[in-house]
Amino acid sequence: MSYKIRPMRREDVDQVVEIDKEAFPTQWPPTNYRNELRNHLARYIVVYQEKDLVNSKESPTGLFATIRRWFGGSDLHDALKEDYIIGFAGCWIMADENHITEIAVREPFRYLGIGQLMMITLIEIGIELKTILATLEVRVSNTPAQKLYEKLDFEVVGLRKRYYNDNHEDALIMTNNKINSPEFQSEVARIKLNLTKRWGLSVFPPIEN
Repeated sequence: MSYKIRPMRREDVDQVVEIDKEAFPTQWPPTNYRNELRNHLARYIVVYQEKDLVNSKESPTGLFATIRRWFGGSDLHDALKEDYIIGFAGCWIMADENHITEIAVREPFRYLGIGQLMMITLIEIGIELKTILATLEVRVSNTPAQKLYEKLDFEVVGLRKRYYNDNHEDALIMTNNKINSPEFQSEVARIKLNLTKRWGLSVFPPIEN
């Protein structure tokens, strides 16, 4: 059993909205993901486990046991008729810039490296589409997210005052302009290898079409 990544599909939207509400409960207006899937600038991905997990008797990550606790044994089959979405992330490709717009993981699966996995995947998508830098905004109070981005060589380059609608909090602008450097790509490869060893799983299959 392994985590897999693929582009977001229309049938994923309901689960993605659940994750969005959990991760960003005060965000307004909420993102319309169905519209985003039609946006030629946007690229969205999901991390998931396949629906045939319901037939598995073991789960190295503990996901099967977690879902049993959430839904109960009798409802588990119905709960897993679709792929189980663990996290999602999105970006806009604008000329040579990869603007990362959103990244979120279900609460029980945070701090496992899934956020790093999605960030790396978005950056690699951008590289394939000839971008030369990646950029994003993050709340000044969101220290955990800032640390994640710093691990991937993002640096603070500016400030957007009163950027967030819910509480008018400022946003830091963070940018990585080293995405095409051999040093950065070597570091990405090291992170992938460490996560694979930690989980004992093959967690980085190619993106599925």
